[in-house]
Amino acid sequence: MATKIVFLKKKKLSKPIMLTGLPGIGLVGKICVDYFMTQFKTEKLAMIFSDSFPPSVHTKEGIISLIHDELHSFNFEGRDFLFLAGPVQPSLDFRVGSAAEHYEFASKIVEIAEQLGVKQIFTLAGINIGEKRMEKEPKVIAAATSNELLKELSVLGAKADKKEGLISGAAGLILGLAKPLGIEGACLMGETNSTLVYGDHGAAKKLIELLVKKFGFKVDMKSIEKESKKIEDAFKKLAEQFDQAEEEESVQGPSYVR
Repeated sequence: MATKIVFLKKKKLSKPIMLTGLPGIGLVGKICVDYFMTQFKTEKLAMIFSDSFPPSVHTKEGIISLIHDELHSFNFEGRDFLFLAGPVQPSLDFRVGSAAEHYEFASKIVEIAEQLGVKQIFTLAGINIGEKRMEKEPKVIAAATSNELLKELSVLGAKADKKEGLISGAAGLILGLAKPLGIEGACLMGETNSTLVYGDHGAAKKLIELLVKKFGFKVDMKSIEKESKKIEDAFKKLAEQFDQAEEEESVQGPSYVR
């Protein structure tokens, strides 16, 4: 099968921009794109199947269907936005997947983007900063295909990625494969902690705010702000507990019994 994209309808698109949000570190990109799709009541254009996805099926109310990602569209002020969303991407655990699967999947997404006339792609993801996430509000880190776009994102509040680094998975490969085709783009990464398996809504909120600035989207932030507050409060409590434990250890002295 490799990767197969099944279009449910044909639609003429106007100056389309693609945003991708597949599961990754802290589920940051997925939360962000899913939130936009709920807010905008997007239209489903296509279903994406791949044998690089986990060998499982999805069941809902007893009905089986193949696990798949989806491509949705939304028109805002005369421009179409495409959202790539879903529960899966090829595994980064090479005991069960391979680099070739990642390249094949990303190549197919870029091929479809080119056919649809996409000129910009923004991949949304998380970046792990470990325990530092408990101590501060997350920033948005950006890596772009051009200095001009990186500067534009910096003006909007993003921080340029470190001098050298790697972006693994679809979030990086899609942009790398799209650049030689003349499709520009950027990876926007919310600072998070990789152990947050249920997702970091605080980091996702920062991405949403930046994209709202860039495109002028009309978004009700109440729900994401509520979820963001929950996780920030949880981090605050954890930080207080760590501080208290350190104070107690300094008073009692270190324990050498393990």
